[in-house]
Amino acid sequence: MKKVAVIMGSDSDFKVVQKTVLKLKEFDVPYEVRVMSAHRTPDEAANFSKNAKNDGFGVIIAAAGMAAHLGGVLAAHTTLPVIGIPIKSAAFDGMDALLATVMMPPGVPVATVGVDGAVNAAILAVQILALSDESLSKKLADMKNDMAESVAKKDEDIKRRANEL
Repeated sequence: MKKVAVIMGSDSDFKVVQKTVLKLKEFDVPYEVRVMSAHRTPDEAANFSKNAKNDGFGVIIAAAGMAAHLGGVLAAHTTLPVIGIPIKSAAFDGMDALLATVMMPPGVPVATVGVDGAVNAAILAVQILALSDESLSKKLADMKNDMAESVAKKDEDIKRRANEL
């Protein structure tokens, strides 16, 4: 199975990114977590991205706040899918990171989840890997079924509570 690279621009992003790691673990997807900066270590980020496919990765997740150029730098140097997680910052409430991550030029896509959307980034990475892995596909289907059953139980409960008023 291909690995998922989880790259963050700063170790302070880990409080959000750990949710990505936990979700990947739930699906038994191998991963590697690194800190690289689009601005402070651009050569390291570019070299990692250039070699990611040969190093056994199938998807790259890039989490960054503020200017959030990490996803774009990684995407510029690979043909692998890159998923961006814009990280909320104090200055603009994450809007700066969202716009910097989602507004990419033609030919350099970064699939972007919502601000602090670490869980969805992991699930999207699993969905991409599941295109060629039937066991992952089944785990995703099971997850969707569990979610639907949970909503159905909540629906029954709320109907019962409303009728008791």
